[in-house]
Amino acid sequence: MARVLLPFDWGTIEAPSLEDIERIARRAFADLPEEFRALCQELVIRVADFPDEDILEELDAQSEFDLLGLFSGAGLAQHGTPFTGQSPNMIHLYRRPILDYWAEHEEPLGAVVTHVLVHEIGHHMGLSDDDMERAEQAAANEQAGRA
Repeated sequence: MARVLLPFDWGTIEAPSLEDIERIARRAFADLPEEFRALCQELVIRVADFPDEDILEELDAQSEFDLLGLFSGAGLAQHGTPFTGQSPNMIHLYRRPILDYWAEHEEPLGAVVTHVLVHEIGHHMGLSDDDMERAEQAAANEQAGRA
């Protein structure tokens, strides 16, 4: 079925705000399976325009647009319950790099935010990038098989 886009006035549309990205992320989180969310009870989701300079330096990023999200804390694989005085486990989503990525790809903004959120939750759970890629590919194959 062809997708029909209704015309709208791009001259009046503003870029999604920090609050808009946070709403998208909260909705994406709520849509995750219950058993997945149950493993994230102590996890805090924060949205900022860009990563801090020290994070960029620590990760040897070439640009402030290189990082769409970040997990910080002690994930489940390292006994992720914070101790007294320890910062909570956090997922940071970076609005401007996410919007830049969105502008360069043909994916809905919600799909980009969801992908970054799930990827960072994967780090919280102790999954490697390769593990997450395999899991995402398996899910894509499963969805394609149902189509």
